[in-house]
Amino acid sequence: MVSQNAGRGTQNGVAMSDILLTPGPTPLPPQVREALGRPIIHHRTSQYRALFKRALQAMQTAMQTAQPVFCLTSSGTGAMEAAVVNLLSPGDEAIVILGGKFAERWQHLCKAYGITAVTVPVAYGDPVNPQQVAEVLQAHPKAKAVFSTLCETSTGVVNDIKSLAAATRSSGAVLVVDAISGLLADECQTDAWGVDVVVTGSQKGLMLPPGLAFLSMSQKAWALVEQATCPRFYTDLRLYQKSLADDDTPFTSAVSTVVALDEALKLVLQTGVPQMIQRCAAMAQAARAGVQAIGLTLFSKRPSNGVTAVNVPAGVDGKQLTKRMYDRSKVMVAGGQGDMAGKIFRFAHMGYISPEDVLAGLAALEQALTELGYKLTPGQSVKAAKAVFDQGAPVVGAAR
Repeated sequence: MVSQNAGRGTQNGVAMSDILLTPGPTPLPPQVREALGRPIIHHRTSQYRALFKRALQAMQTAMQTAQPVFCLTSSGTGAMEAAVVNLLSPGDEAIVILGGKFAERWQHLCKAYGITAVTVPVAYGDPVNPQQVAEVLQAHPKAKAVFSTLCETSTGVVNDIKSLAAATRSSGAVLVVDAISGLLADECQTDAWGVDVVVTGSQKGLMLPPGLAFLSMSQKAWALVEQATCPRFYTDLRLYQKSLADDDTPFTSAVSTVVALDEALKLVLQTGVPQMIQRCAAMAQAARAGVQAIGLTLFSKRPSNGVTAVNVPAGVDGKQLTKRMYDRSKVMVAGGQGDMAGKIFRFAHMGYISPEDVLAGLAALEQALTELGYKLTPGQSVKAAKAVFDQGAPVVGAAR
């Protein structure tokens, strides 16, 4: 397999490149980069509509739903806001499951539109207890929605969405899941589990640049759309539903990114959704074996397949750690956010990140830790990860 990150820059006469191990944006496959460079086409044409229709049908497969998928030109937060304003009205109650910076975004969105957010507190690093959510639902029977995350990117936690869907199903509330980081990394069987609304973005498991957001919506959720009175214009899903009948969008599409989406989804379908998830799981296992082999500990108590959050060891400056990894080795991982800044780092293994990238990341981590005074046996993390990869990890499409 050849890493798409190979071949830019030199260090001591050796080819170097930026190796992107951040939980979004993630590396782009060559087919996607080629598509982004094609001459642009007009979006109000049969040529574009045929491509757009094909891409959204493939998105249904990726999101594991038979329901229509709406495409917005925005970041993933745009789809989150669309979910809030299309389902709820000012004064409504909604249950918001906390546990990280992105879970808290649901709370901020509710507050912005005058919706009462009944929060379910969850410690950073912990998954939510579905029974706790069921109890909150019972105590708040007027709640119209439950907002959750699949993968909480800031902590590396994956929540038990299947159990949350079971807890929500018999209530009057709809379950809305932020799968922006989790799609194609962690299991989320939208229709089979009864998840009402799933939102995602383009720059993570879908192997694209930022700029596209997607929503799927059950019939139970769509019934709320006609009742909602929150102000909405660009995010009014009724406009998108109307345009979708003509394989179109109500506003200008990010044309080149949609063309690239079509190529990325060809790779997803060629590989298979279960295999994409298995691949992330194998790389996650390798990355975790690697960091644990040199004495580091995991932050998340229920780790996602898409990103590993690792505690910075005592005596090491976490901000310097991530900086040195990039300055010395051109490997970019993400640090902690908010109160976790400098305390954890986040090592991604989703989308087009390759096993070679994971190994390079571990080697860079060892070098940076050693320079910062942490004692380890050189090569142990890479050795442990290689042992996992020797068991076999599927690749994305035929291009690797």
